[in-house]
Order: sequence, then structure tokens, then C-alpha cells
Amino acid sequence: TQPAPATSTDPETLGWMRGFPPSPDRLITFQDGSFRSFPELRWAWSNIRQLVPTVNVWRGAGPASPLRREDHDIGTVASTTMDGRPMTFAKMLEETYTDGIAVLHRGRLIYERYFGALKPHKPHIGMSVTKSFTGVLAGMLVSERKIDPQALVPDYVPELKASAFGDAHVHEVMDMTTGLLYTEVYTDKNSDVWGLRRANGMAPIPAGYEGATTIFDFLIAQKKQGEHGKAFAYKTVNTDVLAWICRRASGMTLSDLLSERIWQPMGAEEDAHYHVDRIGTESGGGGLSTTLRDLARFGETMRNHGRFNGRQIVPSSVVEDIARGGDPEKFKPAGYTTLPGASYRNQWWVTHNAHGAYMARGVYGQGIYVDPKAEMVIARYASHPMAGNAANDPVTLPAYMALAKALMAGG
Repeated sequence: TQPAPATSTDPETLGWMRGFPPSPDRLITFQDGSFRSFPELRWAWSNIRQLVPTVNVWRGAGPASPLRREDHDIGTVASTTMDGRPMTFAKMLEETYTDGIAVLHRGRLIYERYFGALKPHKPHIGMSVTKSFTGVLAGMLVSERKIDPQALVPDYVPELKASAFGDAHVHEVMDMTTGLLYTEVYTDKNSDVWGLRRANGMAPIPAGYEGATTIFDFLIAQKKQGEHGKAFAYKTVNTDVLAWICRRASGMTLSDLLSERIWQPMGAEEDAHYHVDRIGTESGGGGLSTTLRDLARFGETMRNHGRFNGRQIVPSSVVEDIARGGDPEKFKPAGYTTLPGASYRNQWWVTHNAHGAYMARGVYGQGIYVDPKAEMVIARYASHPMAGNAANDPVTLPAYMALAKALMAGG
């Protein structure tokens, strides 16, 4: 069955969580799991703080960095979907349940739209876009020699010695080439990713549950399968291990590290926040919520080789290492049909396409798309009924490339 279209599932139209108190048929809660159902999630992804505990990422006391506006109506830019259908940029936004989109061209904000429950000042959860922030923070610590990618994971986190990560190198965690028994199938309630969600605070704990109820306990229990270093396999636990290494190497919480290293120097407009587990630990693999414009600022920082707001925020070597990509041969066995010839490098997806585009990606359609050749950055938040990006890519990726070409042709 086809899910209901974006217009008829708009959370504002449906009136979710309206009234004092909301009527029972318009109530969305964490405990009953309704926040994960469609169309309820169209409200939830813009209102994480009302559902689960969070910790702030402070923007600092300084002014917000300016984003120069130069409006272009790019809604009519035409593309063809991967299955051969004609599409426009505006229709793509509707068809993929977009909550917000910001397009930067040469640093200027040329297009910004909001739908559903999202507002310019409101944070929206980035899901696995969070991983790319963790990867950049780790890369910064590597550049300062606080983390050695060739070291073994227990050199930083001895507690993981008896786990699957006991003989894994840090770079294998960064590039997700570890051999783990863990599975990540969003549609299967028995998949390990649901155990991770219960541990990190993004799923309720059922009565009689005996599994891990904190991120740390969940990671310590991971078992090995196969060899490390052989093939890419997308598994969020890698990022949570990397976040643990970052905490140990820096002596800081992930939220303070992100605030000090990126959010404050970047001149973020609003605080961000991470959802946390039951002992206050941030989910480094999927817990970050930011405003759309701040997501775009981070994308622009990457496009400018780490330079933004008049300063070098991320060492250019860290950004260039990501943009070069990983090993496409190690990526191939993972079978991402919408990403032919791609690779994965330090928590970023690298297309190796003609424009050298690379991406931060999250379930339900979250993303940062950096196109160096077109000098274009797209930041997007969404609430698609289907978690996997195989539902988004056939429509979004051709639209992004068509837009890039249109911007290049138009100067």
C-alpha cells in the first residue's frame, strides 16, 4: 500500500498534540511508541525534546554568522528519477516528505522552505547525519594526535577489550569496516538496532527486559563476526564506539566537544541538542537535532575545506581526507543499488560522481549534500514514512544533480 501523501499527513493540518491537554486521538507519546509511527513521526522528528531527555549543545555568546540571501526560485528545475519519471525540484520535496530544505550556492542562501511541524528556529533530529559530526570531531582529534587511527580501540576504551571491538583498529571503526554480529534492519523488531534504540533511550524498555539500558553496556556486549578491515557494513554501533573514543581522548562530553569545536566557532544561530540515554550519554550515532540553517552552515564549512565564519574551524586535511573517499571495493558488497561506485569514509558517504559530491545521511530522509564542483550545499530534513534511504535516493539524488548543473549553467 502506498503511504498517504505529504499534504494529507501534514502534522499541522492533522492537529497532532494540539489542545490542553491534546485529545487522546491526537496524542503522541514516547512510552507507547507512537512517536515512531507514520504519520505521527512527522510531528515527532521536529519535537524530540518533548519526548525524550536531551542535553544542550551551546552556540556560545557570540553573534550568529551571517548567511547572505539571494533568493532563486529553483522549484521548477527539472530532473528524471532513477525509475524514469519526470520530476521538478518542488515536486521532489513534496514526494519525499520534506520538512525543510536549504540550498547554498557559493555561500549564499538561495532557497529555503519549511513544511509540516518544522520552523526556522526549531531543531529537527538529524538521525544518522549525527555520525558525520562525530566523524569530523574524531578527525580533528586525529589531526591533533590525540587519537591514533592505527591504534586498537581498547587503547582508548579498555572496557571494550572483551567485546567485538577488542582487536579492531580505530580507523576500522571510523570507516565501518569492522566484522560484527550486530544487524541494522529498521523494519525488523528483532534486529540489534532495536536493542541499541532501547539502550540509547530512543525506544521504551518493555516489562521484563533484560538487555542493556545504557549505550556503554550495549557496546561492551557486542560480538564479532568475520574479520575486521575486509568490507564496509553500515552499523551504528561503530559510531557510538568512535564517540566513546572521542570522549576519552578529549576528556569532554560529546555535547561540550561539539559546542567548543564546531558550534561556537561556526556562529550557529541556535543551540543544538543530543538525545541521551538513561545515564545522560549522548547518542553519537543518531541523536543530534539542529536547526536547518545551522545544518547548512556545517555543510558550507565542509565545502570550504573547514573554513567558515572567518576562521579555519576544521583542519582542511580532515575535510579533504573525507572528500577523497574510502575504498569502493570494500563498499560494493554492501549492495547499495542507489549509490553505484560510492564509498564510505570517516562517517561520510562519498559518491565519486562527476562532481565529487559527498553526503551525510540519516533515516527518513535527513541529509547534507556537498557538491564541490557546483559550489552547492543542500541541507534537508524530512519525515518519510519509510526509514531506509532507498525510498528517497531515486527521487532526491537526480534532483540534486540536476540543480547543481542548472546552477553551474546559470553562473
